[in-house]
Amino acid sequence: MRNCQFQDVTPRTLRRCEVAEITVEEIKKLREMTGAGMMDCKKALAEACGDTQKAIEILRTKGLAGIEKRAGREAKEGIVDAYIHATGKVGVLVEVDCETDFVARSEDFKSFAHDVALQVAAAKPEFVSREAVPEDVTKREMAICEAQAKEEGKPENVIPRIVEGRMDKFYETFVLLEQPFIKDPDVTIEQLLGGLAAKVGEKIEIRRFSRFEIGEVSAEE
Repeated sequence: MRNCQFQDVTPRTLRRCEVAEITVEEIKKLREMTGAGMMDCKKALAEACGDTQKAIEILRTKGLAGIEKRAGREAKEGIVDAYIHATGKVGVLVEVDCETDFVARSEDFKSFAHDVALQVAAAKPEFVSREAVPEDVTKREMAICEAQAKEEGKPENVIPRIVEGRMDKFYETFVLLEQPFIKDPDVTIEQLLGGLAAKVGEKIEIRRFSRFEIGEVSAEE
């Protein structure tokens, strides 16, 4: 069982205004409306003091909205990129999809796919997106974080916020889209993907990845 030893994480933007705690339902609704990532939606709602319309404008200003127009389209083209470390002990395969062969053959797209492969090799994510994390894993990690908060003597009324912050840190560590980009930690992989999607005008999707390392025991073993 993984030990959830993460620091408390409370978004600074939540301190900017007095607003009821932002719910998961509100975040999901904003994501459905804009196509932006879960964390980006959460931060936008916090910055907008819970006002959905203001949050949408914030996302648009940051170039993170507008993808909703492409959400219903299928990404049937793409490439598989491979990366093998110089030592030959770590290897990665990643599939990144788009809508047209034209974009799939572009240097920007190929470069993005290779950056994703490098990210997987270096940062060792376990899941592509937050939604891909199995429910039992999420419940287990939340239970661990809650138990640790109680052991630390945290007040009952702040434990939910502490658990939320530590779970955000868990996702940032193990979810590919929410990881800081190894070449620019100020940008997440999801933001990098969003920037490329906006540039090429197509839906871009990291479909799947596999990471291999000599001496590492797989889940099947």
